[in-house]
Amino acid sequence: MTDRHAQLMRDFRWNVPEHFNIAAACLRWADDAGRVAIVADETWTYRRLRDAADRVAGGLRDLGVERGDRVAIVLPQCAETAIVHLAVQRVGAIAMPLSLLFGPEALEYRLQDSGAVVAFVAAAGLAPFVDAVHGMTTTCPALRHVVAVGTMPSDASTVDAVTHWDALVPRVADQSSAPAAPVETRAGDAAILIYTSGTTGAPKGALIPQSALLGNLSGFCLSQNGFPHDDDVFWSPADWAWTGGLMDALLPTLYFGRPIVADDARRDGRFDPIAAFELLARHRVTNAFVFPTALKMMMKAVPRPRERYDLRLRGLMSAGEAVGTAVFDWCCDELGVTVNEMFGQTEINYIVGNSHEHWPARPGSIGRPYPGHRVAVLDDDGRVCAPGVTGDIAAHRIDPHGDRDPVFFVEYWNNPQATAAKFPGGGPDVDDDGAGGWCRTGDLAYADEEGNLWYQGRADDMFKAAGYRIGPSEIENCLVRHEAVANAAVVPSPDVERGNVIKAFVVLSAGFAASDALVAALKLHVRERLAPYETPRDIEFVDALPMTTTGKVQRAVLRDREASRARETP
Repeated sequence: MTDRHAQLMRDFRWNVPEHFNIAAACLRWADDAGRVAIVADETWTYRRLRDAADRVAGGLRDLGVERGDRVAIVLPQCAETAIVHLAVQRVGAIAMPLSLLFGPEALEYRLQDSGAVVAFVAAAGLAPFVDAVHGMTTTCPALRHVVAVGTMPSDASTVDAVTHWDALVPRVADQSSAPAAPVETRAGDAAILIYTSGTTGAPKGALIPQSALLGNLSGFCLSQNGFPHDDDVFWSPADWAWTGGLMDALLPTLYFGRPIVADDARRDGRFDPIAAFELLARHRVTNAFVFPTALKMMMKAVPRPRERYDLRLRGLMSAGEAVGTAVFDWCCDELGVTVNEMFGQTEINYIVGNSHEHWPARPGSIGRPYPGHRVAVLDDDGRVCAPGVTGDIAAHRIDPHGDRDPVFFVEYWNNPQATAAKFPGGGPDVDDDGAGGWCRTGDLAYADEEGNLWYQGRADDMFKAAGYRIGPSEIENCLVRHEAVANAAVVPSPDVERGNVIKAFVVLSAGFAASDALVAALKLHVRERLAPYETPRDIEFVDALPMTTTGKVQRAVLRDREASRARETP
């Protein structure tokens, strides 16, 4: 095939207007009355989506939400999630998506730290969850209103205390009052606040600008093989509360005026590969973003899917962990589409990846820089590494043509030290070729002679397990809160099926003894307070943790120990 990467990089130019608003861009299709936006339990056209977003925007104003206020969105994949996101942008506020998988401590920290003034919370079948969030109004002084989305049981303790969706949002058919005009925002204005887990300290809130949606588009279109085509239908099981689901699925699909299916294929709380195949066939999905772990489950559940399902896939992107040769080959042979791996992170999302129709996709490689992004592998001194030499993946604020790259986050919320550390040598506004213009990802890779990047792992202690980014600190802190735990360290343990699983090394407090019952109790302790995917799969009791002379846990020693055990296990 012809390798067009160099030409694409050479010809691409950013065209970012001074004023840009995510909602305005996504809803510009509303004048086409029959254009479908979201396929859920019922079909939502772009016109209906715009009308609903306008009504919710009016409801937000009635609740006192002003420009720059943070609005938490704790909802699943559903039309209401998209409506709230668009409404928040209509009033110039900042959307803060939060996962339903978060436990109370994880939710409370983010609500406190962000100063969120309103929280939209899923209520159907989750009344205790709504009650818990409403209870946080006493510990989160900025949180003035909790809006329950869905029907709450009449005996729920907060049924009369929370604001209900139907009361906040008059039915779209009610045209008694015209919605207020949306605010005008600049491209660089803050739009979304997404919290990332760190390896040290508390989770950090990455403040994403309006322009980041535009900054994602070159990678999105190329990883989806020229999206959009006239008949394209998009789907992803990725939670819309995360960057992958929000910025790599929902918002870019709406930006291009195509339909997206709102269904995460979770049945009884777990990803169901059969449900995923049925969904792909039923909705004639053409383009998808599916995590490698989900692809592996689909491969094992139905090795030859096209013998059972009428599949229309023409574009498939995957990210979060290594796809691997077996899954790569299965996608080509059995799904009939070459999977395009991608690399990014919340702060600078769609910067590196593959596009097999334009340059060769190498199994195991995370790809090359997407057009509009200046990416390099740097050593500790900020020099570009030679091919084959591992260094830190970094992206520059200024693209290869000297223009500002719109994909970058604004800053870490209330954390200037962390922001500065992301841009060593200077702040994020440095525009020259100095070190300050480079944003280091903390992910290690090397480049080959053709410019393909080969991922080597994290420079710090962050790791991925079953597609989720895991920050050890939050889990360790949770474990230490248990009376039986004196100290804890969390590291990845290699696993054939999931890439990694979470392993916790625990030092017991005096008076406690190791037992299977205690292992179960500690797992439950974490599961109830954080998210299920943050629960250690394996817990090992040790007398002491390896420490540096300055008192820091040497997680690298524990990681190496686990890696050695994995190599020795037949």
